[in-house]
Amino acid sequence: MLSKKTKYALKAMLVLAKEYGQGPVLISDIAQREGIPRKFLELILLELRNQGVLQSKKGKGGGYFLGRPPQQISVGQVVRILEGPLAPLPCVSKTAYMRCRECRDERTCGIRIVMKEVRDATAKILDSTTLEDMLRRVEVVVTGKESLAFSI
Repeated sequence: MLSKKTKYALKAMLVLAKEYGQGPVLISDIAQREGIPRKFLELILLELRNQGVLQSKKGKGGGYFLGRPPQQISVGQVVRILEGPLAPLPCVSKTAYMRCRECRDERTCGIRIVMKEVRDATAKILDSTTLEDMLRRVEVVVTGKESLAFSI
């Protein structure tokens, strides 16, 4: 399950993806548009900036902006930054593997086998879905059709 922090981060990232190429966006604007508490959003955006996903500009005309084009930032990247590994159990994690103490034989553990499939399916969806893809999906819902002209 996604934490509120990650959900807010994705909402903010979508705002920044919509505004990509138009300059920095103020935290207060993002917070107001998406109904996110400003102080909480500051911490989230700072964490994403520290991980290189976002950049910021200080002073007049300042704010946050994407560090790369929206088609180069996957949902999986954002989720991993804020939530950690995608695996539902440490014994199936690629980045934070840890053997389960109670497991007698990992190779034949039915729970591990299924949870590895869950991890793989989740990673496939999140890693192949970019911010641009999310914006397109929203546009399809809003307009009822996919726009060929949609481009960031």
